[in-house]
Amino acid sequence: MAREVTDDEGIVWTCTQAYAGLGEHATMEAAAEIEGAPGKYRVVCTPSGGTQSVELELPGDWEKALADGDLLAGIQDKRRA
Repeated sequence: MAREVTDDEGIVWTCTQAYAGLGEHATMEAAAEIEGAPGKYRVVCTPSGGTQSVELELPGDWEKALADGDLLAGIQDKRRA
């Protein structure tokens, strides 16, 4: 499931859990979970234009429990890094 947030510059970010490398027997949750960081998942946020995608490490309930402002702060931190 994807989630969209809009930053102060009007860029719409579409964020979704990363499932790259999903093996045929792995669950989608297990594929996105970060090895060595239980309860943390890879989330890729893709912009509506011009800017590069960013990858975040977020808690498993990020889609519903993480405030838009916190998600945008994570995106901005990654863009500055």
